[in-house]
Amino acid sequence: MDIYAETILDHYRHPRGQGTVASPTVEHTEKNISCGDELALQLTIKDGTIIQSGWSGTGCAISQASMSLLSEDLTGKTTEEIDAMTQKDIYALLGVPVGPRRFKCALLSLHLLKNALQKAKGDEPQGWLETVE
Repeated sequence: MDIYAETILDHYRHPRGQGTVASPTVEHTEKNISCGDELALQLTIKDGTIIQSGWSGTGCAISQASMSLLSEDLTGKTTEEIDAMTQKDIYALLGVPVGPRRFKCALLSLHLLKNALQKAKGDEPQGWLETVE
């Protein structure tokens, strides 16, 4: 097994950043209807910067590892930095090629994060293709 696959399995078996936030600024849940993966995110945002995050979820190793990996870098990021994130950033975090049947699993975390920020701004969450390239 290569190191990237081991990283995904490690994050799936021992997810980072899971938990709840006492008084979140925003809470949001997304579900990948094609496979049933589901993620929920809580964020505390102050002056345009994420100061605390927590998440929960169920699903395949790719979706859960993607959220775990992403959550390691959320605290301290500005909303502008997150707005600039793309699918390439998530693929780089995962470190493995993601085929066409698994891209929604891999990108569910980014979709969730961007829609949580939309919601925090008072806007409606976006549809899948509008949020993730």
